[in-house]
Amino acid sequence: MAQAIKLDKKPKALKVGIVPCNGEEICEGTLTRFACRKVLDELRPGQTVTLCLPLFIAGDEKERNFANRFPTITVDGCEKRCSQISTEKLSGKPAYSLVVSDVLQKHGISLSDTRRVLTDEGQEAVNVLAQEIAKRVDEILAG
Repeated sequence: MAQAIKLDKKPKALKVGIVPCNGEEICEGTLTRFACRKVLDELRPGQTVTLCLPLFIAGDEKERNFANRFPTITVDGCEKRCSQISTEKLSGKPAYSLVVSDVLQKHGISLSDTRRVLTDEGQEAVNVLAQEIAKRVDEILAG
């Protein structure tokens, strides 16, 4: 008769969900979306997926099921923390919650109020934010 083996820790996550802010009214919201795409497409392809915050809030089963089964990282453009609060209410506490202004301040980067076009300063901010997100993905996947 086969015996069940009890694991001391949860099995490693296969993928990490990133829940980006959709704040169109602030430049940090734009940076959030660009940085998340960079992580998904360039830095950690195959290891990450993005969750659509509006669909997630509206009750999309696919989005919510993923967030219930896999660890998430929320990335918010401002202190309102819409992604973090929504994720906590609908699927549980995110593994990590980042706020763009905190990350940029940590790296000594300040922004102009450009929302639609990325300046050189904005591209630097995207790269720094994407690296911070990728670092958190690595921490989650390392277990």
